[in-house]
Amino acid sequence: MSAGEIVGLLGHNGAGKSTTIRMLAGLSRRDAGHLRVLGHDPDVAGPRIRSRTGYLAQRSVLDAELNVRDNLEVQAGYFGLRRAAARRRADELLALSGLSDRARARVGSLSGGMARKLAIGRTLVNDPDLLLLDEPASGLDPQARQAVWSLLGELRSRGVAQLLTTHHMEEAHALCDRIVVLAGGRVVAEGTPQELIARHGGERVLELRFRAGGAEAAATLLAPYFPGLHTVGEHLLVPTDDTGRALATVRRASADFEAAVVRRASLEDAYLALTVPEGRR
Repeated sequence: MSAGEIVGLLGHNGAGKSTTIRMLAGLSRRDAGHLRVLGHDPDVAGPRIRSRTGYLAQRSVLDAELNVRDNLEVQAGYFGLRRAAARRRADELLALSGLSDRARARVGSLSGGMARKLAIGRTLVNDPDLLLLDEPASGLDPQARQAVWSLLGELRSRGVAQLLTTHHMEEAHALCDRIVVLAGGRVVAEGTPQELIARHGGERVLELRFRAGGAEAAATLLAPYFPGLHTVGEHLLVPTDDTGRALATVRRASADFEAAVVRRASLEDAYLALTVPEGRR
């Protein structure tokens, strides 16, 4: 990774995203393979790596007994900052996070978005070279999510490298310079969002809606014609560069769909094509 680069880890639950983040942070030991973070082995140089990285867990732990400022100052103390330096750093992070006016507020009074920004602020007290973020905007409403994205974008402009996990394709597309897709604990694809869409999503998608139970039956019928098709609920998604020909093929096969929509392929289409089990395609 380079300074200011944001790399996203995508994958279903259990694919290995959080485990990878924890191994990189030196919090979980690997049982095989090789790993280097900032030039060091996390199993050997964990403290050195943690001094130069920031780690945000899915469920960030804020001290509810302390106010916003004290959460930052106490965290700064863990990295050896003396009181005056900790205060200055807290002021900087409050301004960066847009929380200066809530400095004396109790954590319990913060909205979800504010609490998440405070949690991210705590990961920055040691001025890290690399941030490891596990679902940074998970569970937030759209407005709060946008506020967190804006903060991560500001950190990118300041040269902070970021590795984040996410289930939100919109988040991955909006934030990430590069994406790594995991499935079954291994990397199945890597590239920019547009590269992944072009390689695995096709130019366009023919989306067919069926009555209850109809999508799976149609998938079986159409699989010989469209190897990349997959189902999502009662929708059948067909990646194609020629939607007219694809729709004609569907009709010749007598697939009884209720509605058809043609749209541009998205990152989610590419992700599903890479990760949906064979039995569901």
